[in-house]
Amino acid sequence: MNRPLKGELLELAAQLAQRGVAFAMATVVRREGESSAHRGDMAIVTADGAFHGWVGGGCTRPSVEREAHLALADGAPRLICLSPLEPTPRDGVTVLPMTCKSGGTVEIYIDPVLARPRLALYGRSPIIRTLAALGRAVGYRVDVADPDLRPDEAPDAERTFADLGAPELAEPGGYAVIATLGENDEESIIAALAHDPAYLGVIASRKRFAGVREALVARGVPATQLAMIRNPAGLDLAAHTPEEVAVSVLAEIVAARNGAELVRTRPAPAVPLRRLPVKAEDTAIDPICQMTVRTQDAVHTASWAGRTWYFCCAGCKTKFLAEPTRYGEQAAR
Repeated sequence: MNRPLKGELLELAAQLAQRGVAFAMATVVRREGESSAHRGDMAIVTADGAFHGWVGGGCTRPSVEREAHLALADGAPRLICLSPLEPTPRDGVTVLPMTCKSGGTVEIYIDPVLARPRLALYGRSPIIRTLAALGRAVGYRVDVADPDLRPDEAPDAERTFADLGAPELAEPGGYAVIATLGENDEESIIAALAHDPAYLGVIASRKRFAGVREALVARGVPATQLAMIRNPAGLDLAAHTPEEVAVSVLAEIVAARNGAELVRTRPAPAVPLRRLPVKAEDTAIDPICQMTVRTQDAVHTASWAGRTWYFCCAGCKTKFLAEPTRYGEQAAR
């Protein structure tokens, strides 16, 4: 009888958790009478049906496998008792018949270990960096993809990718956020949609996203896929800074994951909200789309008529430089 070493099973459990594979750990906690299972015997049952370890023979394993899959389905641990006798009922114990001829009684604790959800982030903006740190802090497996990501911009993610279509990013049912500052918008959205995410949020002004949406339609992206995109992404928390926007987006993801209804409107506060002062020189208005840009984080800038102009994305900067007099005069009004 080959019983895997407990250390081998614990190492396997760590590997499965790292790969995001759901599994249940079954441990024999009590044995009475004759049985091939002993207290401390362990087994791992994965969501796809693989069984590793030992918790008894053919009359025990099928029950453990069935209960393990039920535990993975509802996320709740359970204690099962396999006995040939009619045991005294106990709260929290599932009693099952023991069919082994040995006639022993075995109690097994089954603990589901659910896969940590995947959060795929596209872009290299300050919002992405904050989202990566927040996502990891609350237990998400975080990936960041951007073809222009530099080493000094590396966020607090488990993995980073230069290829937006990296196969390692493929995980149906995950969560995805696009915050590219206007670069690679269409390609990032198409790459994220290919993985059939449970949530896809795009951080961009409604005006900019409307243009991106038209371009995606022209490229043949189905309307059903476009309809599931959340824009502007995030719950309405009256967020202003990149950090506040990141909090609102993660809050929306948590709500979506837990089945809460996502709403855009919020009730008026019972008392006025006290805002922290923001220096005027810390922000600027994009002269094209009228978005507020934090100057210290601005990636896209241009000099014209003796001043520095700030833009939310490369597209707005290009449009401004094509007709600087027109947009400069409009901004001055």
